[in-house]
Amino acid sequence: MKITEENKLDNPVWNSLSESHDKFAIDYNGTKFYNPDYCPFGGFLDLESTLESAEKYASLCENFFIVGEKPKIADTLKIVKELVCLQMIIHKKIQITFDNEIIKLNEEHAAELFDLVNLVQPGYFKTKTSLLGNYYGIFNDGKLAAIAGERMKMNNFTEVSAIITHPDHTGKGYAKQLTSHVANNIFDEGKIPFLHVVESNIGAVKLYEKLGFVTRRKMSFWNISKKI
Repeated sequence: MKITEENKLDNPVWNSLSESHDKFAIDYNGTKFYNPDYCPFGGFLDLESTLESAEKYASLCENFFIVGEKPKIADTLKIVKELVCLQMIIHKKIQITFDNEIIKLNEEHAAELFDLVNLVQPGYFKTKTSLLGNYYGIFNDGKLAAIAGERMKMNNFTEVSAIITHPDHTGKGYAKQLTSHVANNIFDEGKIPFLHVVESNIGAVKLYEKLGFVTRRKMSFWNISKKI
């Protein structure tokens, strides 16, 4: 893989929608968004294009994120907040002991998966997000206790995402095992795993660093909505 390939991570939404996830793209000629049923994210190459494209997308998805540099938006919209994340990457498989059975989730788990993510991190996970990649879970007494999966995908990189543990089951090492499982599967596919974590989430950052992830750069997620 060329070293320059890693530069695609500087614009992860645009490059995912130009490569492995092109079938989910709504292309506004300079800005690309995911179909909002799958993921409320957009990215751009042409800053001027965001003015019109964000307004068009707002008719499909009232609250969404543009990832990367600060976009230009119309007067009908507002930037609710800038979510600053660390973009982290790992270059070799994770060696850990798996203490729990990890189940690959399927359609029958879709409602439980959707509910768990939106309980802990509302707003990101849509009805079809789980169709963007593989999702895995750990069950406790027959109920989904923790999950992790894949979101953005390029030809050479796949994002580890939705690393979520139910509040009743934190501290059991579930996130460590699921993150490792997803990352190792991505390596098995010949791709490199990366992830985004809010920079203020110190506990999660420390966990990912212990597993071997390193911070590549900061990445802003601009939360945009219609003005009421």
